[in-house]
Amino acid sequence: MPNSIELRSKQCCRYAKRVAGTAFCLGLLRNIFKINASQYGNFCVSLLKDFDLRVIAKKILREFWQKHPDCEQQLKSWYREAEQGSWKTINEIKKGYPSASVVKDGRVVFNIKGNNYRLIVRVNLHYQMVWIRFIGTHKEYDRIDATKI
Repeated sequence: MPNSIELRSKQCCRYAKRVAGTAFCLGLLRNIFKINASQYGNFCVSLLKDFDLRVIAKKILREFWQKHPDCEQQLKSWYREAEQGSWKTINEIKKGYPSASVVKDGRVVFNIKGNNYRLIVRVNLHYQMVWIRFIGTHKEYDRIDATKI
């Protein structure tokens, strides 16, 4: 069972991750808990890695579902599931999304709305970050190179 400072550190690091990242988290450790941030920096960074994924560029999804309202709920659902996920390996992504295709350089292609739309993301599992690289119709997807986008 973690002690109270570990629990409070987890809560602060979770908040810090959402607001400003690692530097903010280290500042919280130093100022609120009166501990040496350099001594506990690795502790904080490891806590950050244990939390939810950070999905970059939700705006791209929002703009797309405004043009294609039939996929809004599916994209919102994917975003929510990805953000709350804690994938450690590509196999965990495939387990949750069996129809997803893994392409080189950490890119994963998700089928949205019964394969009517394709979503390409770049995943960095070490930092628990997901970058949206492309969202489009299946026809638009056929015209691009998923490994280079």
